[in-house]
Order: sequence, then C-alpha cells, then structure tokens
Amino acid sequence: MEIIHPFGGKTSKFETEFADKKLIIETGNMAFRADGSVTVRYGDTMVLATAIVEPKPRPETDFFPLMIDYEERWYASGKISGSRYMKREARPSDKAILTARLIDRPIRPLFPKGYRNDVQVVVTVLSVDLENEPDIISIIAASTALMLAGTPFEGPVAAVRIGQVDDKLVVNPTLTEQLDSKLNLTVAGTKDAIMMVESVACEVDEQTILDGFELAIKAWQPVIDLQNKMVKDLGVSAKDFELFKPNEEVEVKIREYLKDRLGERVRHADKTKRHDAIMELHDEIMSEFGLLPDDVEDDGKTRYGHPDIELAFEKIIDGEIRRAILEEATRPDNRKNTEIRSLSMQVGIIPRTHGSGLFTRGATQALTLTTLAPAGAAQQIESMDEDTEKFYLHHYNFPPFSIGEARPMRSTSRREIGHGNLAERALAAVLPTKEEFPYTIRIVTEILSSAGSTSMAATCGSTLSLMDAGVPIKSPVSGIAMGLMVNHQDPSQNVILSDIQDAEDFAGDMDFKVTGTADGITALQMDIKLKGLSLAILKTALEQGKQGRLEILQAMNKVIATPRDDLSPYAPRITKLQINPDKIREVIGKGGETIQRITAETGVDIDIEDSGLIMIASADAGAAKTAKEMIEAIVAEPEVGKVYNGKVIKVMDFGAFVEIMPGKEGMVHVSQIRDERVEDIRKELTEGDEVSVKLTEIDDRGRLNLSMKAARQK
Repeated sequence: MEIIHPFGGKTSKFETEFADKKLIIETGNMAFRADGSVTVRYGDTMVLATAIVEPKPRPETDFFPLMIDYEERWYASGKISGSRYMKREARPSDKAILTARLIDRPIRPLFPKGYRNDVQVVVTVLSVDLENEPDIISIIAASTALMLAGTPFEGPVAAVRIGQVDDKLVVNPTLTEQLDSKLNLTVAGTKDAIMMVESVACEVDEQTILDGFELAIKAWQPVIDLQNKMVKDLGVSAKDFELFKPNEEVEVKIREYLKDRLGERVRHADKTKRHDAIMELHDEIMSEFGLLPDDVEDDGKTRYGHPDIELAFEKIIDGEIRRAILEEATRPDNRKNTEIRSLSMQVGIIPRTHGSGLFTRGATQALTLTTLAPAGAAQQIESMDEDTEKFYLHHYNFPPFSIGEARPMRSTSRREIGHGNLAERALAAVLPTKEEFPYTIRIVTEILSSAGSTSMAATCGSTLSLMDAGVPIKSPVSGIAMGLMVNHQDPSQNVILSDIQDAEDFAGDMDFKVTGTADGITALQMDIKLKGLSLAILKTALEQGKQGRLEILQAMNKVIATPRDDLSPYAPRITKLQINPDKIREVIGKGGETIQRITAETGVDIDIEDSGLIMIASADAGAAKTAKEMIEAIVAEPEVGKVYNGKVIKVMDFGAFVEIMPGKEGMVHVSQIRDERVEDIRKELTEGDEVSVKLTEIDDRGRLNLSMKAARQK
C-alpha cells in the first residue's frame, strides 16, 4: 500500500531475494529531513539508516569528516536494561563500536579524494529476531541511504556473511547455524570487487577463504542491483560538490627541489635514522619555501603557507615510496617484498604476572600480559541481543609514547577496541574449553613502540604470554599484515608486500591482516584505499601471507614451543568438584550462610554452576583441600552401618538428636545409649557433647536411627 505523507512525499518499497530470504528496503516513510533515509528488513531484523551531508566543505580540514554511528536499542529485542539504576542506553557497547567500524571500512574509500564535506550516517536497530544479525543489513542500509542522498559516493556496496557448516559454505547463516560453523567471514564490496573483509575461523585453509570470497560476490548481486534500481526509479540527482585540491605550483616546486635528494637518502633499515633523514628534508623545504617569521627580512623568494607545503611534501614522500617499490623493488628499509622485519621475543620477564611475552618486530614492540582468575570473574555481557558471560578477553592499549608523541591519555579509542578485538579473535580457536581449563583469561597488550602491524604484534605476544602462563592452547598463533602497491596509471602492475610498516601502510593501497596456526587461518581483517580488489590479488596476498606467518611461527617456537607444565605460583589453582544439582541449596545455605562460612574460614573463592559443578580457586592448595572436604561433608549422603563423630544438638526424655553431618541429624533412642538401662538421659548426655554413633537404619520416611552402644561394638 502506498502511503502519502502530509508534506507530499510517499513511501517507496523495494524487494529482492537475498540468500533465499526476502530483503525489503523502504524509503520515504521515516526520517523525512535526512538527505537519505531507508529502513531495511531481513526476516524480523530491521534497521533504519539515515545520511546527512553538509552542503559546504569543512574549512581547513585535511581529512574526510565521515562519521558512522551504530545505535543499539534494547526495545529492538523487547528488553529493558537489566541495570537497576540505568534504564536507558548510554555509551555504545564494544559490539556497537565494532559494527560501526565494519560499516565505515567499505564506504570510506568510495568517496573521492579531496572531499571535505561532513557526512554522517546513523544506523539505528529497530528490531532483532535473534536469528538474523543486524550488522550485514546495516552495511546495506548505510550504502542505500548514501546513494539516495546524492552524495559523490561511488557505490553501491553490499555485504554478506559466509559460514561453513558440515564442510559446506553457507550464505548468511543464522545465529543457530553459526554455533556449528568453523568460519564466520564477513565480506563487503561493490558489484565485482571486494572492499572489506572481517573473519574469525577455526584453522580454515586459504582455498576455503577464497571460495568464500567468490561466493560472497555472487550472493550480493541482487542487493547491488536493487540499490541501483532505487536510484533510477526514484530519480535521485547528484548534488554539486567541490573537492579540495592541493596547490599544484607548490608541489611542482618542491618536487623539483627534491628530485636529487630522495632515493637512498630516505631509506634505511633503522626507522629512527630514516625518520631523521625525512625530517631533515622537511626542515629544508620549510626554510626554502615556507612563510618567514615577522622578524625576518624578506629574501624576495615566493613563499607558501605551511599547510600547502605539508600536503605537497607528504604526497611526494609517499609517491617516492610507491615508485621505489614498483620500479626498483626497494622498500623504505631496503627489505625484499617477502622479507619479515627482524624479530626478537622474550617470555616470563614480568615477575608477578601470571604470564608475559615481549614481542618485537622491527621498531614495533608489544608487551602482552596474561591474568588468570576463577570463572566467577567472567565479564557479564548484557546487550540488546545477548545475555552471556565472557571468559576470554583481550584488551589493547596504544599510549602516545609508542609513536613519540605527548598528548592526554583519555578513554579507550575505537581503534584500540578494534585492534584488541582482532587479536582476541585470532586466539579464540586455540583456547581450551571452560571444562578443560575453568579459568577466566584476561590478556592485556601494551604497545610500547609502533611502526606498523601492532595488532599482529599483539596476536603474537598473546601466544607467547598464554604459553608462559601455562594455558593449554592447542597451537601457537602468529599474525602478519600484508600490503599492496598498485600503479594507478597501470593497475595491472602491482606488488604484494609482507609485514608492512607504517610508511608502507600510509603510502600503500591495502592493509590485509592474517592470523593463524601452522594448520590454518584463525582471523582476517582487510582495509583498502582503492575502489575494490580482485580475487587474484587476494589469492596472492593469502599465499604470501601464509609463508610469512609460518616463518614467524618458527621464530616463536624457538623461544617457547608449548605451554608450560605448571601455572605461575601466583595464579589461583582451581579444584573441581561435581555434586548433585539438588544439593546446591545445601552448599549455599540459608541466605548464603554456609558458603560464606566456608570462604571465610578457608579464604578460597567458590563458583557454583547450575549443573552442580563447583570450582574452588585458591593459590593455597591446603585451603582448597579443606574447602573441598567441607563441601563434600555437606553433600555426602549418610551410609547405614557407618560410624560418625557427631554433636548432640537436643536432648529429650526419650532420646537425643545428634548431628552427624552438616544439616544431617538423627536420633539416638534412650535404649541405644548404653547396654544398661538409662534412668535419666540428662545425666548421660548434654547439648554440645561430642559422641560416636553408628547409623543403624534410615526408615521409609528418611529418618536416621543412631546407636551409641553399636558404635562401641564396632
């Protein structure tokens, strides 16, 4: 049904089949004042995406001001925040931040270079069906909103998720299917090229990944066609825009000045010396072409503003890096295209942490620390679409001193969250299960020096630190960042670079991070600056990356090849005990009285699961043993014929009640106290007396009959 709104607009609805399900895109029904606005529905998952484009460029800005916001809403799954005091959405969750980055990465490169208008895309999750995840359709929604906004966006873009269930690749697997999937591969791109890759995998081979890429491109064609149809049918017109163009005169003069000063002068295996050489040239350029201070006499030369000089100088240096690699096969540090930077590794260097690894590759250095804690220390995850516990965490810190800067240290950045998540995903496939290793594992990477590929250093450092901590990982994992240089005049001329550093990342066209074991890939992440990559380039990058990954693994194995046999003496030891789930209430006690008494007397930490699994954590083996015995005594079942040491808790005329176990008591009849007749029981027993009794019978009502005289006859 067509809906006509009061201001004269109307709702337009478009549909297509996408991986055997209906994808519905509507526009014109919501968010009228946005430049582009759509709702996208897949199953019962639905998102709203809006795009706003400022009509004029932001003045004096040297970057493209694109903002992507992904807004989770608890109502989408019919929930109210579980927090007692905070009932509205506050700061974005890590998952929301990661999804925003996922949307940004295939979109940003498709705007023209020099575009300086503020662009904001807001994706709001309206409904989730807990089977179809909203991230894939959020990328589609963002792309469609930008296409309808008339921006100079060279889309459209689509995305799919590829899983591997029963050794078969599946497009857009549901959350249920993902539980049994060895692969979770998210791919986004244009009609025939890939723009972005994100993956976590269980040691999947390179050919499977390539097959996934090919399947993804085929699967998203209907979505690309649908967006193009919408633009045509709705008569979307392109908006006028202006691009920032550097001062060509400045570039020509600086290029001429530098033509005999580049080459070998700005190459060196030592990053510091290379940086110093470039900064020396920078200072020469500023002195030769920059504006003079007010107190300096004019020398008559034509001079230019510092921003124009900075932009031209950076462009020329990046161009020299690209030229040398393409024409001379020479990298800034004189490495070969497949050569890994020098490696250095240490483990066990921090005394009181449970595990530590220092990984150095070239001028990039990461210190990774492992902390082990009882399962009860797991992070509680409560969000729009999940309530769960997280027993494995990786946190990544990137302090300013790592790049030689002085600036305030604020809250965790989106970049730090993204890099930490990549390193976390890289190791997920090789970690032991909770049943095998009932600990919460927290890994923290401190980047001490950055010269590119810090997330891959964090991955390698994690492996070293985990093995140093004695965590029984299945296989060591390494990571490498692959780069790409393309001749923009002749794209058929291109070079794949192994283990890129920062200068090659800035000047290059791709940052493709690959992590894995000797047996297969565990995680992927790819960002590009081009309008897309072919499968042939990606195949070469994966093959070359595998060789580099294995070379790094060999070096790591020389330092530590397998997890240590024992945990750190400062790590808690966990003693497991399985009880009947019906006995959990007895262990906890009324109001937690019993378990609190055990922890207070022994100093241990105790976690109890609904299955009846009890985990006792303590660095003191004796204390853990005592706590275990106390729990066993609570849950033990009385045995007929066994003699117990009990305490008299009540004396009656006909007998006495004796507690033989915590919470378990029976009665000693007056006739069972002595062989002789007892005339006055209170002359024989008083409350608090310690006595030996034998359990002679458990009657049909579950009552315990005890005998003192039978205990003496044992």
